[in-house]
Parts: sequence; C-alpha cells; structure tokens
Amino acid sequence: MDRFYDILEKHFGKIVGMILGLLFAVLVIAVGFWKTVFVLFCILLGYFFGKIIDNHEDLRSFLDRILPPGKM
Repeated sequence: MDRFYDILEKHFGKIVGMILGLLFAVLVIAVGFWKTVFVLFCILLGYFFGKIIDNHEDLRSFLDRILPPGKM
C-alpha cells in the first residue's frame, strides 16, 4: 500500500490529467463536443463564483477587477 501512495504522490498531476482527459472524452462521445464545452464552461463559472464566496469577497469588487474601469 505504501508503494501505491508513493506512485500517487510522484505522479499526481499525470493521474489527474489522465482522469480529466478520460472524462472529457466520455462526455464528448455521450453528448457531443459543444455540449461538453458548455458543461465545462458552467463548471468553471461555478468554480469562480464559489471562490468568491470562499474568499468572502464582494461581488462588486470582483467585477471591478475583471471589467474595464468605470463599469461598476
């Protein structure tokens, strides 16, 4: 079991990348490319809003950072 954890620790990024690649391929086959891209976009959007909530950041200050000056 220690050997498993050693391999996992040494190659963690590769393993996660392979799993994500497999998940992407399965989604493309199951629902199509553009629907998969839309799902990934929604996941990323949810991640960024969750990050704002976790950091106790104000939505207005976040929008001020990503939008051109004077919009918010």
